[in-house]
Amino acid sequence: MANSPLPPNPLLGRRTVLKGLLGASALAAVPGLAACGSGGSAGDGKTVSFGSNYSDAVPREGIAAVMETFKQQNGLEVKINTKDHETYQQQINNYLQGRPDDVWSWFAGYRMRFFASKNLAGDLSDLWQTIGDNFTPAQKEAATGSDGKQYFVPFYSYPWAVFYRPSIWQQRGYQVPKTFDELIALGGKMKSDGLAPMAVGQKNGWPQLGTFDQLNLRTNGYEFHVSLMAGKEDWQGKKVRDVFDNWKRMLPLYQENPLGREWQEAAQTIQQGKGGMMIVGAQQIGQQMKNELNDLDFFAFPEINPTFGTDTVEAPIDGFMLAKKPGNEEGARKLLTYLAGPAAQLAYLKTDPVTIAASGKADTSGYNELQKKCVKFVAEAKHITQFLDRDTDPRFANDAAINGINAFLTNPNDVDSVLKGMADQAKNIFTG
Repeated sequence: MANSPLPPNPLLGRRTVLKGLLGASALAAVPGLAACGSGGSAGDGKTVSFGSNYSDAVPREGIAAVMETFKQQNGLEVKINTKDHETYQQQINNYLQGRPDDVWSWFAGYRMRFFASKNLAGDLSDLWQTIGDNFTPAQKEAATGSDGKQYFVPFYSYPWAVFYRPSIWQQRGYQVPKTFDELIALGGKMKSDGLAPMAVGQKNGWPQLGTFDQLNLRTNGYEFHVSLMAGKEDWQGKKVRDVFDNWKRMLPLYQENPLGREWQEAAQTIQQGKGGMMIVGAQQIGQQMKNELNDLDFFAFPEINPTFGTDTVEAPIDGFMLAKKPGNEEGARKLLTYLAGPAAQLAYLKTDPVTIAASGKADTSGYNELQKKCVKFVAEAKHITQFLDRDTDPRFANDAAINGINAFLTNPNDVDSVLKGMADQAKNIFTG
């Protein structure tokens, strides 16, 4: 969540997220669910209600400042209904089926499309005629439902890539690899130099989902990846097997015992100059290394298949959606228009030195060098993915993907069994 004291990890509270997304059967297992908001605005035309998961102190203050500026500019009061981010996700399905706030915070990708397809979100296609010039085609794609309509307003994002410390690389004479073969060769050189080539911490369960995404996108491309995440491809097919065969080539470069190490510990390996590279999100490693941002850089996961190159970037996008029947629709649309613009986003990012405003109109002169590179990285992407758990059914992410990847890391020679298990679960989840 965006409000966590740690980075807005896409799988934070993943087991309770499932209850919020799976519908009535899951909700029945959660006692005492209550709507997150107060049931929408009063309908007096002077107040807009906002359902917020920005519950930790710093982001809560940041979003409050944004809403105060909106009030001053538009004369509309914003009633912020804040819920602890974990509870917010747990209760989101019940909340949206009740009387949700006019505008509510959420995520792009599958999570957005899920509620849009259930007719629990307002169509923003007309609003995008006004705000669309803030965003790239890839961002619009991430805000678009399965029906081709837009239901989401991007607010900020942060890319996933391969991070490293330039000072260490300069000392050793390392060069940024352009291809997967070069990455493997570089890792071998790092290993001979006494470094852990690839810092890895998988104890939290979610980090290596990001590595799978990078490998699949580079091996099979964006369209196949999206189709696979939607349950339309065979997890036992050759294309997925090719991903795991490529992954096997990376495993000798991995830090020992990845399943016994949290991602923060892995990031410390980079921080301490004991590791060469880490596949991670900018917000994760940026907050871990906030005092070393001037010695932190990254590059796109290198090319595997020239057909796809490096045209897809993984960059989770947080933002806002409209209630299906808002109490103050005119005010809600004014608020969403404001939130889509650079002023609101930059005001919020004063509290966060590692994420970037979604709007391409944002003045980046106040950004640090890492943020400036993140902007260019995302803006040049042909496609943007969100992260495995945001791009697929959460039941599959939580059970099949995490358990399957962990099993693979434990015994990489048992790929047949791993992929059969993932394929069987995908069939049950996506086709019933």
